[in-house]
Amino acid sequence: MKITSCRPIVSLQDFFYNREKSTDHFYTIPLVPVWFVLIRQAHLGYVEILAEQEQLNKENENSLQNQTHECEESEEDLVPLTPEEKEIKDYLKSLFEILVMMGKQNIPLDGHGDEEEDSESFTPSNFQALLEYRINAGDEVLRKRFEMTAVNVEYCPILQQKQMMEICESCIREEVLREVRECRFFSLVTDDVVEVTGECHLPLFLRFVDEANNLREEFIGFFPCEADEDTLAERLHAEITEKWGLNMEYCRGQAHVCSGHYAAKIKAVGAKLMEKYPLAVCTPCSSCSLNIWLAKGLPLPSVQIVLLTLKKIDTFFSKSPLLLAELENSISVVYQNNEDKANELRELCRTQWIERHDAFDTAVDLLDSLLLCVDSVNENESFRWNNDISFEAYMISESLADFEFVVTLVILKNALSFTRAFGKNLQGQTLDVFFAASSLTAVLHSLNEIMDNIEVYHEFWFEEATILAARLEIPVKLPRTCLRRNRMESGFEVVPESFYKEYLSIPIVVRIIQELKDIFSDNHLKALKCLSLVPSVMGQLKFNTSEENNADMYRNDLPNPDTLPAELHCWRIKWKHRGKDVELPSTIYETLHLSEVKFFPNVYSFLKVLCTLPIIKVENNKYESGRKRLKAYLSNTPVNHRSKSLALLNINYDVKHDLDLMVDTYTKMYPEKTDQQ
Repeated sequence: MKITSCRPIVSLQDFFYNREKSTDHFYTIPLVPVWFVLIRQAHLGYVEILAEQEQLNKENENSLQNQTHECEESEEDLVPLTPEEKEIKDYLKSLFEILVMMGKQNIPLDGHGDEEEDSESFTPSNFQALLEYRINAGDEVLRKRFEMTAVNVEYCPILQQKQMMEICESCIREEVLREVRECRFFSLVTDDVVEVTGECHLPLFLRFVDEANNLREEFIGFFPCEADEDTLAERLHAEITEKWGLNMEYCRGQAHVCSGHYAAKIKAVGAKLMEKYPLAVCTPCSSCSLNIWLAKGLPLPSVQIVLLTLKKIDTFFSKSPLLLAELENSISVVYQNNEDKANELRELCRTQWIERHDAFDTAVDLLDSLLLCVDSVNENESFRWNNDISFEAYMISESLADFEFVVTLVILKNALSFTRAFGKNLQGQTLDVFFAASSLTAVLHSLNEIMDNIEVYHEFWFEEATILAARLEIPVKLPRTCLRRNRMESGFEVVPESFYKEYLSIPIVVRIIQELKDIFSDNHLKALKCLSLVPSVMGQLKFNTSEENNADMYRNDLPNPDTLPAELHCWRIKWKHRGKDVELPSTIYETLHLSEVKFFPNVYSFLKVLCTLPIIKVENNKYESGRKRLKAYLSNTPVNHRSKSLALLNINYDVKHDLDLMVDTYTKMYPEKTDQQ
């Protein structure tokens, strides 16, 4: 169709809504829905932001060019390195190269040297051996350096090795921290306390959304935790802000997975941080099921013994496929009349069942089989097992055959059954997490009902425990410490049922209720309700959502908060009127990777902040490898060979390293040693 004349279109509305008339024909430009106009207006606002950013980038580029010219001019003025200085730098670079390789391959520096120094079978340290290997392989820098050194002399003193390893650790950590600073918002995650270099340390992780919109959880180091709560809070704050250079004002979440007496201490540290930074909300961790997390936080010795015993069982049967086969045979014997149950339990035994939401249910079902198996290994009638394996089986058997263990396990199973589905939803898809936040009230109502009728519930729980104990020929008795204390204080007899009600049932239920109230604070629930920004959740709610009511807490995190209501309206309209072949993104991860999401700058920023919350699941396993690497490091490294520096290099295996930077840092920090060399 030919248009012979038309007046200029001067606005978006003119383009979409005005009719143009030609000399021969009437030409009508198709009408476009209002939502597109609104999106276009939001886009124009975003374009203005992009223009500002582009201007800043140009200014930064000009500044960088000026700095480069200055650097080039200054480089011309610099005195070139003397042959001696270049030789020292090459020498240090070779040392750092060996140290980085040893760290990434998890090779301890000392080897046998420290332990067997006076023995006839003395062997040099691993570091010394690798230095000698490189010299023999043709490393001229090292050969010239040590060719006049005595044979039995250590080439690099232990103190120097330690200093250089600390620099390696610092440089690798800085690579991760640089990305975190660029992305601004992050969350702090801690894991269970571990022993490193003879002290108890807290593993620290940082969660953030990188520039490619991938949610990552990176191991950042170990933090010593032998101090009181106030001191720990101050030290942790100083570590994050002063040493790492992060701004706690950008911290949007915390998750602390600790057990035993450390759980209460670290929880208090988290509360103190949240007092100072209210948006750093405490949440459960997506890598730990809610029921296990709740059990770890219970400050009851019996509960901690159950958790420790389950961990020992998992470690024991992971040592050899033969042990696992022995357990599967025991399951077949116990459940010979119920093949379906036997198959189910055998399948579970091949997984990390102690980390599941129903771990305590599984433990109760497996108790008969576990006792039968470890007793058989302990007796060792066929001489298949060595003494160490038999002894471990004996220790596990002693723990399982104690009535206090049985009754604690049964009470945990029943009390936490009311949070099992709730916790499972929290680790599910985004839609499940959103609706789980709304179901918290019902969960608390059920637990409060149990507390109001604890006499009745405990009676059923105790009866289940006594029946199970009778089947396993375990006598019903009080803990030994209770009997001794009772004899010292009074002469009246304590009834086991009443004792375990006061000692276990009531404290467990009370603490579960309190933990849920504490961890699901108002700010936490508001954040979870903002997950309705994800299109699949929005569609499930028939696009009748109101994120504005809960978005105020993140107002300062948005690039243009004044336009948020209009932008949210455009966002809802966009997905409501999508094409028939367009599927609704079901996760934050999918939504952030949409090409058009950047046309909604406030929504884009909002989703990135929500994504850092520790309760949100990391969709891509590639970016959650830090926790798995930590577990592997602790499992594969004897306690006396663990090193904070080597651990960081090993766990952050894929983080790039700059040997020249390490050398320059060393020469600046230890100039006197460089001069001596």
